[in-house]
Amino acid sequence: MDLTQLINPALQAAGTIYAANQAAGNATASANQAAQMAQFRPVGVTTRFGRSGFQYGPQGELTGAGYQVAPDIAAMREGLLGMAGTGLSQAQIAQAMQPGITAAGQGLFNLGQKYVAQTPQEAAQQFMTQQQALLAPGREQQLARVTNQQQQQGRLGLATGATTAGYSAGAPGLQASNPQMAALFNARALQDAQLAAQANQAAQQQIQFGQGLMTGGINLNNAGFGMQSNALAPFTNLLQGAQSTENLGMNALTAGQSLGSAAAASNQAAANQYMAGQNIANSANRAALQGAIAGLTDPVAALIAGLTR
Repeated sequence: MDLTQLINPALQAAGTIYAANQAAGNATASANQAAQMAQFRPVGVTTRFGRSGFQYGPQGELTGAGYQVAPDIAAMREGLLGMAGTGLSQAQIAQAMQPGITAAGQGLFNLGQKYVAQTPQEAAQQFMTQQQALLAPGREQQLARVTNQQQQQGRLGLATGATTAGYSAGAPGLQASNPQMAALFNARALQDAQLAAQANQAAQQQIQFGQGLMTGGINLNNAGFGMQSNALAPFTNLLQGAQSTENLGMNALTAGQSLGSAAAASNQAAANQYMAGQNIANSANRAALQGAIAGLTDPVAALIAGLTR
């Protein structure tokens, strides 16, 4: 058997495998290098208000980020935060006052409910009863004086003005009366009529007064909450000012991220390059193996070739 027929193809196959492995290795290395070059790398930036910095791992990957505010800007921020603490104390004082304000408002509201609990008719009747009770002692004294005067003058039983005809056919005639007594009781009737008119107006005023008390109670309670909001406003404004001052320094971090993001589109390209390199490497390795096996003619090689198909 001529050994060269077996050795030459074997040597040729070995050379093919070596060349394919070199090509695959080069393709893989190129893909890895392209992927590393396309990694997201933000840039440290220094501004008047602060500066940013970034940390990277052994493979060039981003592992940390931070920023530092300029000293004078940081001093402004701390000053605003200190003032905000005082503003918060003022808001807490206003909040502590609210229970007392709420109790006072509730008292006014409850008092107003008592005034509006009566209907207008009930309120008017109550006014009439009260006014007549006030007038009763004076009226009794006035009636006693007139009676005494007429008795002394002999006119106590005097009655005039009687008629036989009434105001309609068949109606009884008018009764005789004492002129002075009639004038007295007519004056009282007129006074009662005037009080009745005043009673309706007094009832309306009473109900309106009750409504005013209830509205005042509600407004007082709302004013307490408004006072809390006004007391909290300085704290909120100072805190926002401190945050805005902090953002001046943080802008350096944002600017660095923006610069790094300008190359973010290359991430997908790097992944495509890496996969393309891997595909080339895999194809080259497979082609080298198949070529090497095809160059062998001994029975063992034939068996191996059969297993790889």
